[in-house]
Amino acid sequence: MFDTEELLEHNERLLKFARKLTANQHDADDLLQSTLLRALEKKELFKSGTSLYSWASKIMFNLFVSGYRRKVKFETQYDPEPYIEQQFIEATQDTKIEVQDVGEAMNSLSADHKEILVMVCVNEMSYADVAQELNVPVGTVRSRLSRARDGLQKELATPGHTYTPHTPHHSRAPSLQMAA
Repeated sequence: MFDTEELLEHNERLLKFARKLTANQHDADDLLQSTLLRALEKKELFKSGTSLYSWASKIMFNLFVSGYRRKVKFETQYDPEPYIEQQFIEATQDTKIEVQDVGEAMNSLSADHKEILVMVCVNEMSYADVAQELNVPVGTVRSRLSRARDGLQKELATPGHTYTPHTPHHSRAPSLQMAA
């Protein structure tokens, strides 16, 4: 038999072994806890004169393998991920109105400004890629984007639009703050 203090002396080594098995800190912590609990429950099976670490690590390995087999058998058979991926969550009414307002405001912009906003803010293209695509200098991309953002913000601030930016101290809508 052993006492609890002896077992806890191997805590760090057992945790390191658990990390190697699970490749995940959270799962390693759970595996270590299960191992320590099982070792304490079965401490009468420990043979004095043998390595406590080896005995506990064998328990850990067996728990890991059993858990892995259970996971493979049941989680792949009843994997909820395909079901979850098929779920559709509709946007809130406020979000729908905001999107509608931004769409209307975008339609009031010039074609150049609308194009630059879509390329940078929606498609997340870099300034250099936009410049190459439009065959203009990067400085032109920056200035057009700035004017497009300002125009969009002014349009959204006019009466009749219900959209208000979530950060009133900013001069631009948060959705348009993407950097390239």
